[in-house]
Amino acid sequence: MTEVINILFHPLPNAIMTLLTGLSLVYWLFTMLLGDGFDFGDADVDVDFEGADIQDVESDTDLNAEGEAEPSFLSKAMDFINIGKAPFMVIVTLFKFIGWMITIASSLLFQLGNYGWKSVFILIPIFVLTYFLMHYVTIPVTKLYQKVGYTGEEAHEFLGRIGTMRSTIKGEKLGSAEIIIQNDVIRLNVKSVDGKEIQYGDEVLIVNETQDKKYYYVQKNINLNNF
Repeated sequence: MTEVINILFHPLPNAIMTLLTGLSLVYWLFTMLLGDGFDFGDADVDVDFEGADIQDVESDTDLNAEGEAEPSFLSKAMDFINIGKAPFMVIVTLFKFIGWMITIASSLLFQLGNYGWKSVFILIPIFVLTYFLMHYVTIPVTKLYQKVGYTGEEAHEFLGRIGTMRSTIKGEKLGSAEIIIQNDVIRLNVKSVDGKEIQYGDEVLIVNETQDKKYYYVQKNINLNNF
């Protein structure tokens, strides 16, 4: 038993991954005790990654040669490991578990205990390897959730909401606007509905959306403050 504990918490990378995996175990234990279990119908992240991104993303969209909006790097990265096709916490738990197993194996194979605190740097390549492995590990998981009717995160309804411009748009130029829903700041790709100039900081009303929801049409919101 002492040997097992020593492997789990020594060297430092093992201790870090054991702690992270343990936190996920505690989360699922509380979830089971509260009666939620492995809920196949609820989502843990309430973001529509097709047309919106959380504010922390530095670059919301890229424009291709035709000027059309493309998914952000974060959207592509999350899609690679099937986030949205299975609950977020399930994906995170799998990531921690696989990373934990690789870390334990690496510590035994490469004798990481001899490197002291510097052994923690092994986590960088382990996280990268785990990320790519997750693409394949999550495939059967997503198939399972599809069979039980899981349809992914519920997207927000943005039409009719008021937002604030975070760029200046005019004509066919694409820009971005921010809206706040339940304390979440969400950034949308937007275009002027009539081509008129809308400046940075202007308050806008979302009036329409494209069929693929890659961007939304907005117009300047008229109220007593800016009339």
